[in-house]
Amino acid sequence: MSLHPTAIISPKAELGHNVTVGPYSIIGDDVILHDDVRVGSHCVIEGPSEFGSGSVFYPFVSAGQAPQDLKYRGERSLLRAGQRNTFREFSTIQRGTEGGGNLTEIGNDNLIMAQAHIAHDCRIGSNVIFANGATLGGHVIVEDRATLGGYSGIHQFCRVGKHAFIGGYSVVVKDALPYARTVGNRARCYGQNTLGLRRNGFSTEEIRRITHAFRLLLAAKLNTTQALEVIKRELSGWPEIDYLIAFIEDSERGVTK
Repeated sequence: MSLHPTAIISPKAELGHNVTVGPYSIIGDDVILHDDVRVGSHCVIEGPSEFGSGSVFYPFVSAGQAPQDLKYRGERSLLRAGQRNTFREFSTIQRGTEGGGNLTEIGNDNLIMAQAHIAHDCRIGSNVIFANGATLGGHVIVEDRATLGGYSGIHQFCRVGKHAFIGGYSVVVKDALPYARTVGNRARCYGQNTLGLRRNGFSTEEIRRITHAFRLLLAAKLNTTQALEVIKRELSGWPEIDYLIAFIEDSERGVTK
């Protein structure tokens, strides 16, 4: 391990092999840093929290602090993050509350850019990109390979689907559809994110089916229930379409159209 002499590390913290902690950083009680974690200067990581191997903290990250929730009364709650996550400067990630299962959870291989904020009880998948200043309210779910543009805001209890793209400065107050471009204040859906789907390995035929589904949802002068019936009749049975149908049917806040 490489621990700078000015770093303050609690004896109750657990550090794996080859962990680096930079100048003036603070590692609090009940923090677990797995192998090969690198913490830059002036970071504050409190617990209970756990960070998987290969994660990187740039200067001035604040992680594992108590949630910004007036209902929080000091109950024990957890922040758990997977492997190879990158937390850039001034990003903030907070623990859960009793109302959300006492857990904020982050998957693997996420890029959380400068000043981004992940609030209490959020559930983040893997390979997600938070651009600078992207902000989540509490209890937000962001699924795999979504991209949140700079200074976008996601309202509490919303969901962002797989491969979704949220434009910069957008304000999202309903669930953001998977595969789609959701942009604006208040946000609107502008159809499938064709370029993003291609970059993520979707075949031409898969993109064609997703495109047809979005035309039915957004441009066919059908309400959501009617559009779903047509999508089921014409396209169900394909995994990407069945997931889109399930995402819409499971929505509690409604979806952004």
